Amino acid sequence: MRPPHAYRLKNQQLWLSSARSVFWEEEKALIVADLHFGKTGHFRKSGLAVPPAVYKEDLQRLLEQIQYFQPRQLIVVGDLFHSRLNKELDLFKKWRAAFPDLAIHLIKGNHDILEEKWYETAGIFVSQPRLDKHYFHFVHDINDGANDFAHQENKPGSGSPYYITGHIHPGIRISGTGKQSLCFPCFYFGQHFAVLPAFSRFTGVALIDPARSENVFAIVEDEVMQIQ
Repeated sequence: MRPPHAYRLKNQQLWLSSARSVFWEEEKALIVADLHFGKTGHFRKSGLAVPPAVYKEDLQRLLEQIQYFQPRQLIVVGDLFHSRLNKELDLFKKWRAAFPDLAIHLIKGNHDILEEKWYETAGIFVSQPRLDKHYFHFVHDINDGANDFAHQENKPGSGSPYYITGHIHPGIRISGTGKQSLCFPCFYFGQHFAVLPAFSRFTGVALIDPARSENVFAIVEDEVMQIQ
């Protein structure tokens, strides 16, 4: 993995990783969104031949991020899991047991539909619809913060919290000198909120059209590149 890309936000130091995570230095927090653990098992139950190695690779990549950044807490901005229980989630519980001192905070996403008892036994603190931590509000779907944005518009410069979200799996199209172009997952930072890339590589992307004043960082192979 290449060294992460430094980014200052609200006077806080963030590190953007090409492994699709953000490390919040002051809080010693690793932040990820849309892991969709159990998705490959869900597809196999439906008769689609998705290899289990896809899920194991995502789980291994998360392990590597924890080993690299040594966080005290893991903040999951929704869709930690994809659907109902399957054997892949048993593997997650074994993985989780290896980090008993790591606090895991889950802001529930639309796919997080497991029984509350399951999260409790897995040592996961669940918040819904959002988790507030100092400078940032974490919410899965940016639409859940729409009313707060309207309030911010009425009080410019009031120091209103900044939102960090997931859900849409943002991507950016990069064009070459010819007519060719490629699409890459990205980190998006707008005026009032950020959208994180889906941590799972077993997802598509939704192309974004950022304004010139907004910051976008594409994940190109093993590197984070600022596009604007």
